Parts: sequence; C-alpha cells; structure tokens
Amino acid sequence: MLALEFVSTILATRAGLTDTLSDVEGMTAWGRAHGAELGLPPDFTASEKLRSEVVELRQAVRALFARAVTPGPVSSADADRLPGFAESLDLVNATALAVPMAPRLEWPAEGAPRSRSVPAGEPGESPRIRATLAASAVELLAGPHREHLRACPAPRCVLYFVKEHSRQEWCSVACGNRARAARHYRQHKGQ
Repeated sequence: MLALEFVSTILATRAGLTDTLSDVEGMTAWGRAHGAELGLPPDFTASEKLRSEVVELRQAVRALFARAVTPGPVSSADADRLPGFAESLDLVNATALAVPMAPRLEWPAEGAPRSRSVPAGEPGESPRIRATLAASAVELLAGPHREHLRACPAPRCVLYFVKEHSRQEWCSVACGNRARAARHYRQHKGQ
C-alpha cells in the first residue's frame, strides 16, 4: 500500500530515526522507486519545494494514522511533532482534490481491458505526486484496512502496519524478535 510506504519514510535504524525524505536526493530516490505508482518518469528529479511539500503532507498523513490507531499507541517517531487532526484532515483532503482524477480505459493487444485512474487535466508534477499520495491515504483510512492499522509496539520501531492476521503483533519478524528479546531481558535482568 502506497500510503504505508509513504509514512514509512520515517524509520528507526541502529543509528536512530532516519528520514528518507530529509533531502532532495532522498526524495528523488524514493520517487524513482515508486515511479510507476506516482506516474513519474525514470529520470525524475525532485526539487526542494516538492520535497518540502511532500514532507508536510507525510506529517499530516502520519497525524491521521495516529488518530486511526487510537486508543492504541501511536508511532513514537514524531508523535510530539505532528500537526493537529483538523489541520491534517484539511490538508490531506485539499491535496487529494487538487488534481481531479478520471478513469481511463486501457486495452492491450494481448489481454483484457482495464481501468486506470489518471489526472483529468495536465497538473504540475508536485500537485500530481501529492494528490496521488493523499488519495492513497484517503483510500486506506476510509477503507476496510483502517480497522487493522497499527503502530508497531516493538522497541525503537516507528512504523505503522496493517495487521494481516489475528496473531500478528509487530510490523515484521525482526521487530517481533526484538520485542521478545527485550521482554526476556527485562524478565531475567534482576535474577
């Protein structure tokens, strides 16, 4: 899910919190890695203005994710630096609406026809990228996956994930192992 990958551009490493979008090079690399979903050419290069706008949107989406997982714990990455709920909701909605989308019928010579959403006009690159990201967040938060959205409770993890089965507690096997090791250490520390 693009929205989860988008909010996961803030992650915890052994060195601490890492922001994949902290500079233009990081934004360019992330944009190229998600070029197909964002409708970007292979030679896409981000500007500082685009990076700044995308980071502002990411923080708003993270604020909405924090609200969605309540009363459960939110990601500890930036919980104290997130914008307010109403402000975030307004920004995500305005961004998604900035680029009207329309269905486009594609019918390859070999295969069945399919529909793909494309911009109804010729928006600039930044509005198109941000609208795609905002629309992905809206789809996740308004759809059935929202009820399964969780913040990973593992030590030092700051990611959100969609719980895929009833026993899943962490975003990954590595986080589960880290949480179990930390619990074992706490239990046997005083003995």
